[in-house]
Amino acid sequence: MSLDDVRRVADAVLYEGYILYPYRASSQKNRSRWQFGVLMPPAYAAADPSETTTARAECVFTRDGELSVDVVVRFLQVQRRTGPGPADPNTWDEAVEREASITVAGAALFGDGTAAPFGIPGGEEHEATADGEVVRRRQALRGVVTVRATELPGPWQAARLTVGVTNQTAAGLLDSPVLASPVLDSRSQALPAALVAAHMIITISGGAFVSMTDPPEWAAPTVSECENAGCWPVLAGPAGTRNVLLASPIILPDHPEVASESPGELYDGTEIDEILTLRTLALTDEEKDAARATDPRAAALIDRVESLDGAALQRLHGTIRGWQGAPPAEAREDGGAGEVPWWDPEADQSVSPSTDSVLVAGQRLARGSLVTLRPGARRADAQDMFLVGRTAIVEAVLLDVDDQPYLAVTLTDDPAADLQAAHGRFLYFSPDEVEPA
Repeated sequence: MSLDDVRRVADAVLYEGYILYPYRASSQKNRSRWQFGVLMPPAYAAADPSETTTARAECVFTRDGELSVDVVVRFLQVQRRTGPGPADPNTWDEAVEREASITVAGAALFGDGTAAPFGIPGGEEHEATADGEVVRRRQALRGVVTVRATELPGPWQAARLTVGVTNQTAAGLLDSPVLASPVLDSRSQALPAALVAAHMIITISGGAFVSMTDPPEWAAPTVSECENAGCWPVLAGPAGTRNVLLASPIILPDHPEVASESPGELYDGTEIDEILTLRTLALTDEEKDAARATDPRAAALIDRVESLDGAALQRLHGTIRGWQGAPPAEAREDGGAGEVPWWDPEADQSVSPSTDSVLVAGQRLARGSLVTLRPGARRADAQDMFLVGRTAIVEAVLLDVDDQPYLAVTLTDDPAADLQAAHGRFLYFSPDEVEPA
């Protein structure tokens, strides 16, 4: 299958957190770079136990033919830019996309597995500008990708697959002429030797992966024993396919997709397009100029946001992907001709929130009943601890889609209770979270 759709999602992972709103180097949160998937050089990880050199993905697959596993490790190489210019500060970390690949087939997958070292060259470029010379430096990187499979007992022809990527780069300082100093005093000094936003695209032939999020019953015990570090593998590609995994430092659902309405990357929160777009449009011209001077990707983002038309902005406001549970038009009383919602509370006589009741501790509770709140420890919102023992009045008895009853209540000592009720804003509790008062 084509990996184009998988790469679109992987690219969103690759650049997540690359530069955060308001997209200026002078912003405090942009002075601590590279939020996700950073594999540090061993010398710095040894000095700072909060850092790591390795990402490990472990999953389960079934066999149905001649096995072959392809692994593409993708990451960013830091490119440190220094020199005069309008950006503040004038030292800024850009990035270059890098990949390392390995294919392992047949018996080589099992036993001790296979290890494939890789190297990424360093470099230095000089650019003459109107303000002076700009220098971009990259440190050479070294790493290794490991792939190993282990047969699992049982009739399912299953095995566990372990894929790892480890940064083996020797420590160096980009402001040193020889790039050979083993001393790294800060995270900023270590970042040029890091593999940034590291993730893996894993493809299998002659087999199929098991969902790590929703495994079949027979695989659940083995899936629970899998050890994933620094990433989480999910099924990727079109829904229903099981031959590609994306092991990402950001937890994703199976078969993740980039929203078709999104006009481009915003690098922030994967992503809240509408509010970030509106906030970016609200920047002053001076702030936008500072963002453009900070990074070429920030400049492209500012230009793209400013060029969005009304229709594009409208698409960001909300999208209906499908009416879940909606009856087909021919099944509706109006034959689908009118604008009737898929569920009309006025037309459904089987429920009546204002008159329905529920039995609790031998007493019938309905609208107007007084209850004492006893929020459950496992289901409770963090703020429910402040409601324990408070008295409330039942405003309605409601049923969810599984016909489970819930009580909508307002606090009796809330001075804004009338206003809350007028707006239909209630607190909701299941019957076992209240006592008749």
